[in-house]
Amino acid sequence: AGRGRNRERWSYDLFISFRGADVRNGFVSHLYESLVRAGIYTFKDDQELERGEYISAELLKAIENSRILLVVLSKNYASSPWCLD
Repeated sequence: AGRGRNRERWSYDLFISFRGADVRNGFVSHLYESLVRAGIYTFKDDQELERGEYISAELLKAIENSRILLVVLSKNYASSPWCLD
């Protein structure tokens, strides 16, 4: 019963934050598939933002409506002002 009530408050159980190219097609893809198979409703942004682009309203909404934020640290993530902001 508690899980249904949480579903009404949150759109996603988990939001995965990562910096594109260095982990998108490897670690994050495998992690995402495993989470989904386990029944964890997960948001993974498949659109890579270019330097200077603004975060979309859709992406902001997904972040705000996720119960948990998981940051996947990588060399590119740590050097991205956008990710660290």
